[in-house]
Amino acid sequence: MTASLLTVASWAVLLLLFTGFVSLLLHRRQGLMITVCFSIACVASALAIFAGFYSVSSGSTSQVIIAVGLPDLPFHLRLDPLAGFFMTVVGLLSLIVSVYSFGYVRHISAKRPVTRLVIFYALFLAGMLMVVLADDALFFLISWEVMAAASYFLVMFEDERVENRRAALLYMVVAHVGAIAILLSFGIMSGLATGFEGFHGYTFDAMRQAQFPPQWATAAFLLAFFGFGAKAGIIPLHVWLPEAHPVAPSNISALMSGVMLKTAIYGMVRVAFDLIRTFPWWWGALVLIVGLLSAVMGVLFALMQNDLKRLLAYSSVENIGIILIGIGLAMIFTSFQMPLLAGLALIAGLYHVLNHAMFKGLLFMGAGAVIHATHERNMERMGGLIHVLPWTSALFLVGCVSISGLPPFNGFASEWLTFQAFLLSPSLPSPLMKLLIPMGAALLALTAALSAACFVKAFGITFLGHWRGPHNPHIHEVNLPMRLGMIMAAILCLVLGILPTIMIDWMDKVPEQLVGTSIGQTAGAFGWMWLTPVAREHASYSGPIVFLVILSVIVVAWLLLHVRKGSIRRVPLWDCGFEKVTVRMQYTSTSFAMPIRRIFGFMFTIREQVRLDPRAAHRLFPGTIHYYLRVRDRFQVWLYRPLITASFRISRLVGRLQQGRIQAYLIYSFVTIIILLMFMR
Repeated sequence: MTASLLTVASWAVLLLLFTGFVSLLLHRRQGLMITVCFSIACVASALAIFAGFYSVSSGSTSQVIIAVGLPDLPFHLRLDPLAGFFMTVVGLLSLIVSVYSFGYVRHISAKRPVTRLVIFYALFLAGMLMVVLADDALFFLISWEVMAAASYFLVMFEDERVENRRAALLYMVVAHVGAIAILLSFGIMSGLATGFEGFHGYTFDAMRQAQFPPQWATAAFLLAFFGFGAKAGIIPLHVWLPEAHPVAPSNISALMSGVMLKTAIYGMVRVAFDLIRTFPWWWGALVLIVGLLSAVMGVLFALMQNDLKRLLAYSSVENIGIILIGIGLAMIFTSFQMPLLAGLALIAGLYHVLNHAMFKGLLFMGAGAVIHATHERNMERMGGLIHVLPWTSALFLVGCVSISGLPPFNGFASEWLTFQAFLLSPSLPSPLMKLLIPMGAALLALTAALSAACFVKAFGITFLGHWRGPHNPHIHEVNLPMRLGMIMAAILCLVLGILPTIMIDWMDKVPEQLVGTSIGQTAGAFGWMWLTPVAREHASYSGPIVFLVILSVIVVAWLLLHVRKGSIRRVPLWDCGFEKVTVRMQYTSTSFAMPIRRIFGFMFTIREQVRLDPRAAHRLFPGTIHYYLRVRDRFQVWLYRPLITASFRISRLVGRLQQGRIQAYLIYSFVTIIILLMFMR
């Protein structure tokens, strides 16, 4: 059974690779190509879900060696509960987005050929699945580069636009810097596994059996954390993320934010808990601090945005931070030999991996539907879309409620588990941890509140009120496949929020594999209706009961307001006695965020300017007021701009070596040979 599951997972990858060839064969018939290729992608995603789900359920591990690659360096594949969990996450969102793409990509094909988009879409999915299945450093890094290269071309799909080319280049640079760090980390571990005497240490099995000296283990972990953190978009390595996600097609943005970032989380968990296994408490504290910083600053950056997709991109930084909080707590508890709490924190982090994939995928698909209908990304030029996009607005609202951490949807369940891990941490023996953990809980609570404000803004400015744009275009609801994809994601957001006990019982094999314990018996001690993470004396939560109570309140309110005639009266909008309210008097995205900007403005580089019409007869009665606001990320000003300036300066200096004369190149070669001979023995 275990070997067959790995075979099924391999077939999912092969089908996706086959999709690329099919798209080339059908490139002259774009409509047929879209139908066939995305149908194959749906089948491959379903196979990945099947293999991943049952590998976690059974708690089994299967391995296989494929005799391809370099001589004496075959590829190793492994499907264990950890890989199965992430394969399920990737497969679920891939299936949903592939259904959505039937309608979304067909809309794009009316304007331009989409063969390149379909090819790299399939290659992107295959790369993510191969990363999860890889069981050696060589195959892992090849898969990692396949995933990075495919996503680079997807970001640059509309390559005639300068912002797409700039974003793709930035993404590729950060991705390769991170890949170099991952390569060095694997190099340290593989070298130590064999004493630097052979190449057989490149397999993950060899690394698992090795005992790493503390200083080398620390070096390997820090390199891996930096490399995977660059892909995950943690602060301050996040700068590529708000540039790449907005310009990519929306189905690609959903996959990049929903699951590609999670492959980096998978890498962190694999290296720390599976390959190195033993670590000091301060590793977890570092992950926890970076997670808290990413969560708070990510949501603050999101609040400042007027671009809908850019807001969602910064929100991904926040949610990656929440995931890292759970992983950091799990590492701290593991180092202090507290396996039950480590299992709880790890479950909280991994459950948020699954939840974030669903609601962020839903939100990006909703943003794609809005852009498809309005041809506009700036929320300042939107408004009132709930009247013309009823399906999209309702489904986008589900995503907003989920990401805000409100019951009964899934975001609440995973964040509640994270809070429980915080609240149980006073049992830690370290005084420093007893100080850090309460501060972390307070920052997580602040993040949750700011996230709710952020998505009140996103939904309210976009869908409520009246149209703010310069003209009122013809807006219509999106097609059936796009709606169906969003409906699937919304249903999963609700199910994952109502039935967390069942999901935790399924996921329980992952902490059992990594930290040696599970929380299934305590979490489900009172049946599927009640979630009791450690014991009912500490805390309990019932998703079904909360859902029924909220549903009852909604039904009663609807009956009271709609059954009796005349219970709802519509009157002109009143504003302190002034009834001539115009569209220009609505709250805008900028004005909504102003109080938060005033409080946390020191964290940004803000340029704000008001200009009055110089032709006005009196300054107190200007005819026109021009307001300019620019909010910039301080990390770009303090960290990245000096690095970019220095790199260009060094490039110009190195460029002087290129004389264009053969005599100079011969001199360079001669000097190099002399230097090498001096060091030869």
